[in-house]
Formats: sequence, structure tokens, C-alpha cells
Amino acid sequence: MNATTVTLAPVLKLKIDLTDEQFFQLCQKNRDYRFERTASGELLIMLPTGSDSGRRNVKITTQLDTWNSKSNLGEVFDSSTGFTLPNGAERSPNASWVKIERWNALTLEQQEKFAPICPDFVVELRSFSDSLKDLQDKMQEYIEIALN
Repeated sequence: MNATTVTLAPVLKLKIDLTDEQFFQLCQKNRDYRFERTASGELLIMLPTGSDSGRRNVKITTQLDTWNSKSNLGEVFDSSTGFTLPNGAERSPNASWVKIERWNALTLEQQEKFAPICPDFVVELRSFSDSLKDLQDKMQEYIEIALN
């Protein structure tokens, strides 16, 4: 077996043409990295989070799940969940929630891959290495989709 070592910056942006299935397979075969794809096709490769970010993220996800367990209004997702947004971007918010009727309207196959849906609620946690501008742009993307 051949091994290749790749050194990446905390966030690497590449312009690459991949089908949705190829992108899904890339993510499945490289689980040590977190991938997103912008609406314009840029591939974003992010390293695993630092310990403090992971600690803060689990608290957010736990609170969201606790609220949802009481209300039973939807489904909660963690930071490893990818969604295919209507604009073609594939995003993985740190925590997210989808109304149950919207989630149940998806096929099982759609639910198993990167669901073609924009979450109704998203949390993007800013880590030490995150650019505020990039996170603001990502949140604006969610807002614009929700308003359409």
C-alpha cells in the first residue's frame, strides 16, 4: 500500500470540478478532514478543530438537542453533517436543526448523503483560526437562502 503525506494550511481553498457524488466520496474517504464546497465550486479543506473549539461546540450541540428533545419539532445535527444548499454549496455548520416536516419530506437516500436542504437553524462557532469575514459571509449565505 502506498502512503502519501499532505500538509495543508488550516483552511485551503481549491477550485475543482466534482460531481455531488464525487464530493461525497471524497469526504467519506478522507474523514480526518472536514470539507465544504462553495456555491462557486471552491473546495474548502479544514483540519480537525482544536480541543477548546470542540469543547465549546459540544455544549452548543447538547443545548440544541436538549431543547429539541423537549419540543420534538425537528432533527439536530452535529458539525460532521453536510448539507447541499439550494445554491449548490455544500456546508457543514457546527450545529444545525431542521424542522421535522422538511426532514421527513426527503427520501432516505437524500437523508443518508448530504441532504439537499438548508437547515432552519445553524450555529457557526468561530475558532481561533477562523476569519470573521469568512464566517459572516457563510452566515449571510444561509440568511439569503432562508429569505428566498
